[in-house]
Amino acid sequence: MFDRRQILWTMGSALVASSAAGCASGQSGPAPRRVQRADFDDVAFADWTETEPEYLLYPGDEIEIAMPTATELTRTIRVGPDGRVALPLIGQAMAADRTLAELEYDLSTAYAPQLVRPVVEVTLKQAGPMKVWVAGEVRTPGVYDMPGDIDAYQAIVQAGDFLPSARPQQVALIRRGPGGVRMMRVVDLRPRRGEVIALRRGDLLFVPRSTLGELANFFTQVKAALPVGFNYTINGQYQQF
Repeated sequence: MFDRRQILWTMGSALVASSAAGCASGQSGPAPRRVQRADFDDVAFADWTETEPEYLLYPGDEIEIAMPTATELTRTIRVGPDGRVALPLIGQAMAADRTLAELEYDLSTAYAPQLVRPVVEVTLKQAGPMKVWVAGEVRTPGVYDMPGDIDAYQAIVQAGDFLPSARPQQVALIRRGPGGVRMMRVVDLRPRRGEVIALRRGDLLFVPRSTLGELANFFTQVKAALPVGFNYTINGQYQQF
């Protein structure tokens, strides 16, 4: 169970604490060094891989649910904000956070008492908006819908660009990896000097203010509250923010 207020409060507390520490010291600290994932071993992130995990359905996705043995039940439907789809005979079914194969199995099982041959085929017709998080030292942090393929620096620009206090060469990127694990890498997003990083749905970018300690502090505090897929369930109801 995850509570939206708890997650946002945790993120806010990390930022406030690190900002207060920076004001108290009155110093900018040592020059930045190359950051390795080992700096954050206590945060328990998985090793980074570019392997793309199997697609999971999200609210807003349009899917076709075909019933070859009962064609009158075939529907093209959009996954609702609660992550569910409404279908004849069986009513509401959870679709979000399931692969197409998993949803096919769930629906076949649900239709088994109703049909002699409950064959279900699920096809993704159109993916919903690609949401990414941008937090930390940007002008307007929040959750953004990305217009098609976009890289990490373009997402920073959409969030109002870096604040003068930002450390753009040490931006943390959190991504959902194969098997639902959380992966993290630190990237250099300085304009005209940094890396070009293509984003994926559900990515989180955190821009620190000054030190490596702030970055580690942020993840240490938020790791327990941050859902792997940046969504959560309360009493069986699928939520996003």
